This record gives sequence, structure tokens and C-alpha cells, in this order.
Amino acid sequence: MMKGFVFDLDGVLADTAKYHYIAWKQLAMEIGITIDEAFNEQLKGISRKESLARILAYGGKSRDFSEEELTALAEKKNRQYVELLEQLTPADALPGVTLFLAEARAQNIPCSVASASKNAPFILNKLALDDYFVGVVDPSALNKGKPHPEIFVKAAALMRLQPNEVIGFEDAQAGIDGIKACGMYAVGIGEAKQLKGADRLISDLTEISIEELISL
Repeated sequence: MMKGFVFDLDGVLADTAKYHYIAWKQLAMEIGITIDEAFNEQLKGISRKESLARILAYGGKSRDFSEEELTALAEKKNRQYVELLEQLTPADALPGVTLFLAEARAQNIPCSVASASKNAPFILNKLALDDYFVGVVDPSALNKGKPHPEIFVKAAALMRLQPNEVIGFEDAQAGIDGIKACGMYAVGIGEAKQLKGADRLISDLTEISIEELISL
């Protein structure tokens, strides 16, 4: 029987991915690189540092910046992203999210967050969802990012559970790969029907019940 749920944030709990895209697109333009929404799919589920590295490689500028300049670019992108996040309200939670989390709490099923975003606590607060989670993994404390399973193992540990007792929800391939690598059941969520390796694919949390999940 499954005993807990682990959630990615962007694209699973809220559609904050669009704000990432706006901020990355602006930064890329400033350094002479044009990215589109198709390329942006490669940035889902990975860290800020890795996202910047992929953008620079795409634009043929991987060797054009020092480590200090790379840090400054990443921080500039994050400042714009955080400014955009100020627009968030509880109404921006994706369909079914608030009801699902409320039902999980009513059934004493713990939930945690495994997001590459360092802004996860801020976002959860803006969405009025923070009280539903026993903890949020700090991505700055990780040795490796997704698709490495470390973040999901730590998310399970926050709930005092083993990975095989937990169901993970993700919208990115890197996340699904990390979930499966540690032995969790993986639910692929959102429009990413091409997710490989997911045990279940749904469009949003209205399509699945807690009862069927905990009986797996």
C-alpha cells in the first residue's frame, strides 16, 4: 500500500513554467540567442545552472562567459522570474490540485515537494498550498539534480517513508526518470503524453483518486 505523495511543482501544482520561459527567453535575447517554446521543453525539471548551460550550448556560446558572469546571468534570470511570480494567486493552482491535497490531508497521507526550483517555498505560499506539505526538498543541498533520484529519495525521507512506499507526480522526462530510478510509482501529469516510463499518464489531478492510488 502506498503511504505518501511527492510532487514536482512547475507544471504539476501550478503552471509556473510559462514564467520560466518568459524569463529565459528575455535573458537569451540579451546575449544574442533566440529560443522558442519547443526548445524550452528541454529546460523543464532541471536546475537553473543546467538550463543556462543548455541555452548557451544551443546558441554556440558555451565558452563566452566566465563562472562569475554565468552566476550573474542566472541570478538576473531569477530576479525577473520572481518578479513575474508576484502575479500568482491561489487561483493559479492547476485543476484538481487543492482538492487532491485537501483530501490527502484529511486521510493523513503526507505530501512533500521535490522541485528543482529554489523558489518553491515562495510559490507554494503565493498559491496558499504550503500548509499541505510536510516539507520541501532544498535543491541547493543536492549533490546531483534530476534525472538523478536523490531529490526524490530526500522527499520520501521528509515523510519518513521509503521510496517504494511513495507515488511521485511529474510533468518532465527528467523527473519521471528520477522517480523510477529510486523505485517510486510514477504518475506523468500534464500535456506531456510522450513521457516515457511513467506508470500512469493523466492530464491533471481531476482524473485520478486518492483511493485508487493508495491501493496500488
